[in-house]
Amino acid sequence: MTAQALAGALADETRRRVFAAIVLGGGDVAAVADRAALPLRQAVTAVRRLTDAGLVVEAGGDLRVDAGRLRDYARVARTAQVAEEPAQRVLRIFVRNGVLWGLPAQRGRRRLLLAHVVTSFTPGVRYPERAVDEVLRRWCDGGGTDHVTLRRYLVDEALLSREQGIYWRTGP
Repeated sequence: MTAQALAGALADETRRRVFAAIVLGGGDVAAVADRAALPLRQAVTAVRRLTDAGLVVEAGGDLRVDAGRLRDYARVARTAQVAEEPAQRVLRIFVRNGVLWGLPAQRGRRRLLLAHVVTSFTPGVRYPERAVDEVLRRWCDGGGTDHVTLRRYLVDEALLSREQGIYWRTGP
């Protein structure tokens, strides 16, 4: 199961309530429905979905969380994160849907992120400041940073050069 599938299994409020009721004491479906304050039919459906997702097992008539499987999911997720390239990890953390959600405090990580952003500019092409701002606003729209700060970092890191209001890509 992927992290997305796990999140999907617990995305529904009813399934979360049933899961919590099972974690807090399990029992049969009727006891879980009572503990979760849900109609029996809703509890049965939620238990079936949680069981199909591999989060819940029935043992001797009692429902319980499959802790071993949860540990396996965590181990797989941790292994995938460790195997991930440092640049990919930085991008995964700070870029969501093509928008910057912040800038790393560490200079090395920030440099990786800025190197990714600067690929929005074609090498050898000269851009007026207004065009640079337009491109950088798309990166910052609704995110955690502003285009002026981003532009300053790109120039400070020598990824963009500037002269008399004209910018060009000098970095990778």
